[in-house]
Amino acid sequence: MKKENQCEQYSFQLKLLMNVEEMKKYPFTKMVIEKGMTEQEYNETLGLLELLDDTYKEELEYGLIDHSSLLLHYAGMLCSKLPVEGSLQALEGEGLYPELAKKLLQLKDI
Repeated sequence: MKKENQCEQYSFQLKLLMNVEEMKKYPFTKMVIEKGMTEQEYNETLGLLELLDDTYKEELEYGLIDHSSLLLHYAGMLCSKLPVEGSLQALEGEGLYPELAKKLLQLKDI
C-alpha cells in the first residue's frame, strides 16, 4: 500500500475512533488529537502543567490566597493550538491536575 493511501486510511480510522463513546472520558486527549499537537508540544504542555501544579501546591503550603499569576503563566505559555478555557475544562473533565484546573477556571471567571 502506498504511503499516501496509508496516511489517508490512518486518518479515517482516527476520525472513527474519535467519535467512539469512550473518548468522552478523555476530553483533553481528544483535544490534543483534534488540534494536531505534536509530541513535543504535548510534552511541553504536560511540563507546564507539572510546573504550575507544583507551584500551586507550594503557594497553598505558604498560605497564599492570590493565585492569579498561575493563570497568566498558563495562558502565556500554553501551546497556541489549545484554547485556554477549553483546555482547562478538558483537563478537569479528564481528571488531569484537577485541583489546578479547577482553581484556574475559577480565576478565569473573576
